Amino acid sequence: MRKKIMKVNRFNKLSLSLTRFFALSLGLWAQSAAPESKRPKIPIGGQAVIEGVLMRGPEFWGLAVRQPNGEIFKDRWSGGSRTMSYPWKLPFLRGFVSMIEMMGVGFRALGRSAEIALGESEEKLTKKDLCVAFIVGVTAVVGLFIALPMWLSEVAANFFELSGAARNAAEGLIRGLIFVGHVAVIGLWGEIRQVFRYHGAEHKTINAFENNLDLTPQSVATQSRIHPRCGTSFLLIVILIGIVVFSAIGRGGLLWRIGSRVLLLPLVIGISFEIIRLASKLRLAGIIFMSPMLSLQYLTTREPDAGQIEVALASLDSALTEV
Repeated sequence: MRKKIMKVNRFNKLSLSLTRFFALSLGLWAQSAAPESKRPKIPIGGQAVIEGVLMRGPEFWGLAVRQPNGEIFKDRWSGGSRTMSYPWKLPFLRGFVSMIEMMGVGFRALGRSAEIALGESEEKLTKKDLCVAFIVGVTAVVGLFIALPMWLSEVAANFFELSGAARNAAEGLIRGLIFVGHVAVIGLWGEIRQVFRYHGAEHKTINAFENNLDLTPQSVATQSRIHPRCGTSFLLIVILIGIVVFSAIGRGGLLWRIGSRVLLLPLVIGISFEIIRLASKLRLAGIIFMSPMLSLQYLTTREPDAGQIEVALASLDSALTEV
């Protein structure tokens, strides 16, 4: 009986880990050059995790998590990136490399934060549990955001007798609607809403840092929870760029279309990353250009409380403090 209970507990935790990874992998990514401010130009990126925030500084990753006893757990590790050297720093290539690094480290931080937030008395997630969650999560993403929109666009194209260009546009539109709908639905879940509050705290903290404000919970709370480099906006750019790139390769069988989209995804991500990077440097013009995409962040962020902002500040401090 005890073994059966342990298996059920592990399954429940694996399911939670999978759901959280699926949610976080869709929109909690931000990394590029920081805009102008009185502070030195320091690239800051971030991600919400379970009851905490992960921040990336120029040399370190900083993790801060609220423990069950109310105290803040802090950790950090080397944040060196391949994008600092050739050939990985080349335009279009650096975007895909940076995203892979962020997802890898983010998943590690997600597992660590889940262990801390659950408390020492709970059974910890093993590496096998996390690997299974990762594989199933990626498979689900491919099925939901690549295969399903393709199938639905085929149905629509046959019904309405659409041309090739209209078919690709329909596929992109359906993919965008599925993405927005998915974000809206998971935001109804209490635990994901809590993650979205930490997402808001992360954005507010980065905005305060880049606007040269005092890094206190009071000043950070005055900042917007919207940030131009958020992964939510990034993924919408990916969808739009994908319409153009996938239209250029023409039609084929179902396996060809799925395979080509998977193989060309690094190119689409690379182009999208450069657009986000350029928009962040254009300041007002970039904000105007990005405003339709930025509005989606009202779904993936929530207003944080002072305690959650305190955790985000602790994460930023870990990422920026010299040894």
